Amino acid sequence: MPGPSSEPSPRPLAVTPAPARAVPKRIVIVGGGAGGVHLATRLGHLLGRRGRAEILLLDRDSSHIWKPLLHEVAAGTLDTGQEQLGFIAHASRHGFRYLPGEMVGLDRAARQVQLGPLRDRAGTEVLPPRTVEYDLLVLAVGSRANDFGIPGVREHCHFIDSRNQAEDFNTALRTEVIRCLAAADGATLDIAIVGAGATGVELTAEINTALDLAAAYGFPGLRERLRLTLVETAPRILGALPERVAEASRQELERQKAVVLTGAQVVSVDAEGLNLKDGRRVPARLKVWAAGVAAPAFLHELDGLESQRNAQLVVRPTLQTTRDDAIFAMGDCAALTLPGQERPLGATAQVAQQQAKHLARAIPALLEGRPLPEFDYQHRGALVAIGHYNAFGSLGRRGLLGGGTFIQGRIAQISYASLYRQHQLALHGFWRSLLFWASDLLRRASTPRVRLE
Repeated sequence: MPGPSSEPSPRPLAVTPAPARAVPKRIVIVGGGAGGVHLATRLGHLLGRRGRAEILLLDRDSSHIWKPLLHEVAAGTLDTGQEQLGFIAHASRHGFRYLPGEMVGLDRAARQVQLGPLRDRAGTEVLPPRTVEYDLLVLAVGSRANDFGIPGVREHCHFIDSRNQAEDFNTALRTEVIRCLAAADGATLDIAIVGAGATGVELTAEINTALDLAAAYGFPGLRERLRLTLVETAPRILGALPERVAEASRQELERQKAVVLTGAQVVSVDAEGLNLKDGRRVPARLKVWAAGVAAPAFLHELDGLESQRNAQLVVRPTLQTTRDDAIFAMGDCAALTLPGQERPLGATAQVAQQQAKHLARAIPALLEGRPLPEFDYQHRGALVAIGHYNAFGSLGRRGLLGGGTFIQGRIAQISYASLYRQHQLALHGFWRSLLFWASDLLRRASTPRVRLE
C-alpha cells in the first residue's frame, strides 16, 4: 500500500470579511419653502453627493416658489411657470431626494414622520397615508395667516399662504374684473385686504399695478372702478418695520387711491364685506385675509414637543426643539427668542435663509461628533415694495424696529430685488442664476410701463 503523501494538505482559503459599511444617516427635511429647499440643496452638496448622509425633502407641492413673490402671483403680475422650481429636477441636480407628501403627525419613539393621504386640487386621493423614517428631522413647514376664530373668515376670505391659494385668488380677481367690465351700470370692483404687514401692503400695491397694466393693454376705465381697502387692527401699518418706512408706505398707498384703515378690528365677515368693531362696514366682494402668523395646526403639541399658542415650535439657540435633540425647527414654524429680546424672531424670509445657512454648517458638524453651534441672527434691515411704483426700506443692524439707513425709490427697488437674486444664487449657483436674471430683464423690458402719476 502506498504510504501517506509527503505533500502538505492544502490550507483552506482565508477570507477576510469586508468591513461593514455604515448606513448613511437619513436627514428628513419637511417643507420646501425658502429655508427648506435652501437647506436641502446645501446638505445635498455637502453630504448627499458624498454618500455621508441621505437627504430627503418632503413637501405636498411638486415645486417651490419664493413666498415673498406670492402677492405677485395673486395679482397676476408674475408668471409662475417661469419662476417656480420643480423639486424632482432640482433634487437630481443637487444630491438629495424629493418625496411628495403632507406631514400630519409624528412618532418620536419610532422616529417616523406620519404623512396623510396626498390629494390633488379636486380632492382625489393620489397617494395613501404613509410613514417615513428619519435619523435627524428638520421641520420647515412655514406659517399661515391666523384667522383668530373670527366668524366668516374661513368661509368668505381668500388666503395667499401658498401658490395654490394665490392662484385661486387670481382666478377670482379675473372673474370680478370681467364682471365689472361687462356691467352696464358702472359697477365697482370692491376688494378688502385684512392685515397690513408686508404681505397685505405689497398685495394692495400689486393689485393697483395689475389694473394699471390692464389699462395699458387696452382696458381703460377699469382702474377708476377699483375700491381697494386695507384694514389693520394696529395703530399703524407695517408694525414690524421702522415707523419712517411705514409712514412712507402709507402715503404711497393713499396716493394710489387705496383706503388705509388703521385701528380697525374686524369682528365678522360675510359674502358682501367686513364688519368692524366700531360699527363700520367695509363692502367687498373679494376679501383677502393676511393678518396674524400661525404655524400649521398639526404642530401644536406634536407628540409632546413644546409649542406656543400659535403652534410654533419652541427651539433652543441650536435650533433643536426643547424636548428632542434629533428634531430641529426653522423659519416661520419655529419660535426662537434671542437673549435680551422679549419676542421671538419674526416670520421673515431673512430669518429662514440665515437659519438654513446655519443648519447647513451645523448638521455636518453634528454628524462628525462636534458640538452644535448656536444660531447668531444678523438683522440686515427691512424692505417693502409698493408694486412697480416705489419701494422703501431701512438698511443696517441697529435694531429690529428702528435705526439703520432709510432708502427709497430706485435704490430700494434694487435692494428689494437683490433679496430674490440671493435666494436664486443659493439654489442654482452663479451661471444658472445669471440666465434667470437675463431672462427676467428681457421680460421686464417688454412689459408696458405703468403710470406713476
